[in-house]
Amino acid sequence: MTDTRNTNEEFKAALASCREIFIAKLGDYGPSWRIMRPEAITDQLFIKAKRIRTLQVTGTSAVGEGILPEFIAIVNYGIIGVIQLRLGFADTKDISVERAIELYDEVAAEAMALMIKKNTDYNEAWRGMRVLSYVDLILAKIERTKEIEDHSGHTEVSEGIDANYFDMVNYAVFGIIKLTEDAGCR
Repeated sequence: MTDTRNTNEEFKAALASCREIFIAKLGDYGPSWRIMRPEAITDQLFIKAKRIRTLQVTGTSAVGEGILPEFIAIVNYGIIGVIQLRLGFADTKDISVERAIELYDEVAAEAMALMIKKNTDYNEAWRGMRVLSYVDLILAKIERTKEIEDHSGHTEVSEGIDANYFDMVNYAVFGIIKLTEDAGCR
């Protein structure tokens, strides 16, 4: 059995970085994302993943921001997506900043628990993958999510929207870890 302690610590550190950004944005905007319907969150995830792919393909950024902030955004929007699925969307900012952070922490802990289970089964396979694969897998998960949304959340045999959001979060965290390890890719 592979020692996953390093992966677990790296995963926690990456999530902590994402949480810092989430809290900073809450300070700027409050939980304004509460008005977003799940489909809008899926589209926001699409924008972020598509931008990473464009940066990977072209190697240039017109706005001067790199790939790492986009992976952080995918983590945060994925967590927001799960929260929105559970609470439903609202017409106003109907929760406090403190409650938003509590919900964020709950979903982040679930994402980590899922990663630990899958990483045990897959025996650290993510380490042998390229960062571009994480992006392509996230884009595939987004397309699956859009299909499920177009079918009012109904699936015959597949996991639901929440499972896809969790997978997007975990792939994005792996991307953050890889980019952080290899400073040349930032």
